[in-house]
Parts: sequence; structure tokens; C-alpha cells
Amino acid sequence: MRIAVVGTGYVGLVSGTCFADSGNVVTCLDINADKIARLNRGDIPIYEPGLEELVSRNVHAGRLRFTTDTAAAMSRAEIVFLAVGTPPAADGSADLTALWKVTESIAPHLDPAALVVTKSTVPVGTCAGIEARLRTATGRLCRVASNPEFLKEGAAIDDFQRPDRVVVGVRTPADGELLRNLYAPYLRTEHPFLVMSPESAEMTKYVANALLSTKISFINEVANLCERIDADIDDVRRGIGHDNRIGFAFLFPGAGYGGSCFPKDVQALAAMARAQGLSPRVLSAVHDTNVAQKLVLGAKLDAHFGGKLSGRRVAVWGLAFKPRTDDIRDAPALDLIDHLLAGGATVAVHDPEAMENVRALYGDRLTYAARPMEVLDGADCLVIVTEWGEFRRPDFDEMAARLGAKVIFDGRNLYAPAEMRSRGFTYHCIGKAPILPG
Repeated sequence: MRIAVVGTGYVGLVSGTCFADSGNVVTCLDINADKIARLNRGDIPIYEPGLEELVSRNVHAGRLRFTTDTAAAMSRAEIVFLAVGTPPAADGSADLTALWKVTESIAPHLDPAALVVTKSTVPVGTCAGIEARLRTATGRLCRVASNPEFLKEGAAIDDFQRPDRVVVGVRTPADGELLRNLYAPYLRTEHPFLVMSPESAEMTKYVANALLSTKISFINEVANLCERIDADIDDVRRGIGHDNRIGFAFLFPGAGYGGSCFPKDVQALAAMARAQGLSPRVLSAVHDTNVAQKLVLGAKLDAHFGGKLSGRRVAVWGLAFKPRTDDIRDAPALDLIDHLLAGGATVAVHDPEAMENVRALYGDRLTYAARPMEVLDGADCLVIVTEWGEFRRPDFDEMAARLGAKVIFDGRNLYAPAEMRSRGFTYHCIGKAPILPG
């Protein structure tokens, strides 16, 4: 098939590349000329494992190209995917400004038989809005569908090529069959292809992210209680996770969730509820709990140092909101860094992929180290915010030698408290009693 993908952000670039890799001819369109120039040079603007090699292979095979020319991208396109950003507005609702602009820009060049499909996460009723705008602009009824993405950053290619389900929202059976044929190469292991209305598909994406966010906020709230009553959150987590009605996924306590999806989608779903005269109590609590959880590590440092951060040197491991990505949007590490700087601390940081994105925000207010051990030299403590694999089994003897004080604040519970005790570390984690000297 001939496919156009509008938007070369995370979703658009991964989706377009994966569609090309299954034999389709894909043109990715973006108004950002610098980004398109980088892509045409083979310079991938985001970090996603395996993406650079996949882009290179399909560009060289002639199945994937990048352009700023809307007419060229729309030419002969059978399916046009819209994958532009829908950031939160001031009231938490999704800002569709970019999506409406894209809709207007493609209308003059759209093939009458083309199917327009939203990949962006959009409020319920957006497909109907696109249909209306295209009809006004073209004078004809245009085909519009919804196909929400469920990609996890750091595992997006595998998620796309081996989906646990594909959801499409369509107006006609023919549009459903067209999308079923497109996704057929990825569904050979009998994973379901779910056809529903566009409104239900739009709602499905928000509800999925909101429910996963709820599990995270819930276990974090329970973890904070466990600390107060001498219970161990890992024991509790195991005790409930083996119940097959609950499971273990997204039940790991930590420093709060971030990224481009969960924070904005919880707020957008709550805004939709308020617009319908409902009170989204659970969604509001999920969001508020997460905002508070992102301050927990800072509070632990305040308590340990008696509220006196000025003059302290703090080492931070992990800046991205999760491992295997360079994405720092709403990352808990940023809340911690802001707290430390406001308190007068000196902050040294390391992350395998997100350093340049953080440098663009903080400049020379932070010290950046290419290797994790380098940030420890003379530090009064280490704070672990992101659970990169290389942080899980460090050389503890070297850590002890480099640190000015053997103090660790672990926002991801990477280490066994018994081992920390045996090595003489002061160890604060989430949902467990701290390991203290003596």
C-alpha cells in the first residue's frame, strides 16, 4: 500500500518506519524542515532501540522517505495517518490546534478514495470533527477512522510488530477490512484485531493509559503507607500480584510516572468527564497522587539532611522518565533537580541517553558525567531516579570509595536492603523502612 504519515514525532516515525518494513511505500511528512533534513541524513532525532537501523534499511530499500512537501506526500496515498502532537491545554484538555491545521493542509491534496486515520491520542469526537472539516474543505464526504497506538517507549518497535491487539474505529466494514489487511503481517500469532466505532476507539486509548496510571499511583500511595507502619511494599506487591485478577504489571513503586502519555492522558480524560458534567474523582486522585509522588525523593533528602541542602553535593543517576529512551517530558528527575537547585545543592547527573535533553534545560547549572561512577566523586549522596539496567549491579566497593558519604536514595528499589546493610550503606528506598547506621 501507499501510505502517508503526517508528523515525524515518536509515534509517526516509529509507525511509518514499521509500515515500510512490512513492504508498504511510506512517505513521512513534517513541517519542521530541520527535522526532515536530519532524517534524510540518517540522523534520528529520538532514541529508540533498533529504530536507526530500521529507518536506514527502509530508506535504502526505497520504501521510506521524508519530506516537507504536502502535495507530494499525499500523492496517490491510499491511507493517511495523522500523528501530530496533542499536548495538554491549561485546563488539562487535549490541545488539537496542530491536528486541525494538518487537517486543513492535507484537504486540497487528498485523494478522494483515501482513508484518513488518526494515530494521535485525541478526545472522543475528534474523528467526527475531522470528517466535518474535510467535508467543508473538499465539498465531499471523506473517509476517516481511528487507530490508537499502544507503543511503550523503549520497546516501541517490538510493540508495533508484535501487538497484543490492534484497535480500529471505522464507519464502514470496508474501512475495517482495509486496515485489517494493512496490519495482517503483524497479526499472524492470532492476536486480536478489534473493530469498533471511532468514538469507542478514541475512548479506548485514554482508558488504557488512565487505568495503567491508576495502578502506579495506587501502589505508590500504598508504598508510602508501608513506610509508616513497618510493612515491606515488595512483600505486599508479591502478596497481591499472584492474584490473577490483579497481576504484577505496573505495580512497582517508585518516584512517580512521567513521559508524554500518562500525565496528559489522565488529565485529558478528566477534562472530557468535566465537559459532560461529571466529577472525575478517581482520575483527579490519580493525577494528584502522582504529582505528590514526584516530590517524595526530595522530601527524603530534606529529612536526611535536616532541611539543609545548601552546600551539599548530590549525584543523580537517571534523567529520562523511564529506561531505554531519551524522553524527559514530565520526568520525575526534573522535579528532584529543581528541588535540589532551589535548596542550594550542587547537582551532578548521569543518564545513558537523556543528557543532552537535560543540558538544553539546565545548561551549566548541573555537572554532567559521561559515566555513572564519575558523578559520585565527593558526593554527599546518590539518588537513583530511573531504573536503567546498568545501575542494577554496580561495583558497590567503587561506589563506597567515590562517595563522600555512603548514602543512597533509591527511587526504584533496585537493591536488596540486606545487601546495603551488609555493605554499610545508609539506604532509603520506596515503601520500606530505611537502612540506617547502627
